[in-house]
Amino acid sequence: MRAYIFVGGSVNADNIFVRPEKDELSIAADQGYATAKALGARVDLFVGDMDSFDGEIEDGIEIIKLKPEKDVTDTEAAFELAIGRGAREILIIGGLDGRLDHTLANIYLLEDAKGRGVTASIEDGRNRVRFIRNDSALVVRSGYRYFGLLAVDEVVRGVEIDGAKYKLKNAKLTRKNAGFAVSNEITGNCAFINVKKGGVFIVESEYKKG
Repeated sequence: MRAYIFVGGSVNADNIFVRPEKDELSIAADQGYATAKALGARVDLFVGDMDSFDGEIEDGIEIIKLKPEKDVTDTEAAFELAIGRGAREILIIGGLDGRLDHTLANIYLLEDAKGRGVTASIEDGRNRVRFIRNDSALVVRSGYRYFGLLAVDEVVRGVEIDGAKYKLKNAKLTRKNAGFAVSNEITGNCAFINVKKGGVFIVESEYKKG
């Protein structure tokens, strides 16, 4: 099952084309309820401590109220609920601006998801982030102009990029040379990325109109 988690923060609605289908789970994490409403997306479940959202919630939506003093963010609580209810794919919408600690915590959830056999991504219409480890992925041409790879492990080996302006073959990425594989561009319909050993964040960025 696919689950959507709507998070607080500004989003570029012009570049967010996905919406929950009838058989998919839609969760609003606190202020993410306003994000979902702005995108015209339905909400099945509200979870949060209501420290950033104090508006009215529509009838028929399940509400899980959290205590303000807790060991996880509202987004992480929503993430755990999604997995607990059977989600094998999670799309987080929003949550990439505002407080940097929350933004980084949201991004780190992608690595946690991969370790639990769940596919996950986060996007706000200006940036989209995914995580792969010892795996391959396609970056499909879309509204994002650039893409880049950021090493999560100290050393990532056997990195291949094809179908892009800057190709790599059996390359090594490290956290010390973080800028080595950023600002790439797709030359065809998609770019192919393969990583033999290690984990990387795949970051697509800068929305372009037209």
